[in-house]
Amino acid sequence: MNRANRILALDREDMSDFERALFLKDLKRVTEEYFECNGDATLEITRADGGFLVCVIFTARRVKTLKNPV
Repeated sequence: MNRANRILALDREDMSDFERALFLKDLKRVTEEYFECNGDATLEITRADGGFLVCVIFTARRVKTLKNPV
């Protein structure tokens, strides 16, 4: 991939369905450490002045209690 293609690949309007699914799958692993999740998350990406606004929405039955390892 040449330099121009790399630059264009970094500045685009939306993610592919595959990329969205992969991102949400990765994020689910993290959110399940802190929440008892209920269903799938949704992802919304909107163009903003400084770049993008990224909104992830998911429902949770409860917030998990974490123990301080110290």
